[in-house]
Amino acid sequence: MSENNRKQYRALERIVKGFANHRRIEILDLLKKEPELSVADVSEKLNINFKTASEHIRRLHIADLVLKRYEGNNVRHKITNRAQSILKFLRILE
Repeated sequence: MSENNRKQYRALERIVKGFANHRRIEILDLLKKEPELSVADVSEKLNINFKTASEHIRRLHIADLVLKRYEGNNVRHKITNRAQSILKFLRILE
């Protein structure tokens, strides 16, 4: 197997690990319906701890599934096109 193929597989693994959690899928679904939410907004709407929401969003961002937009002291989040595709794929699996 070539090094290029290995890199591609590792990149795919990073993406899959990024959404391989029920809370992260729930966050993606929420951000699809309500883009531009802050971590505090996500935490409140899903009734989860702020630190937990922050860590999940951080992991989604690392996997390039969530974009961050800085607005003064606030950070707003929205899902990427890839995350939209993943949500469609997950609906097929249901």
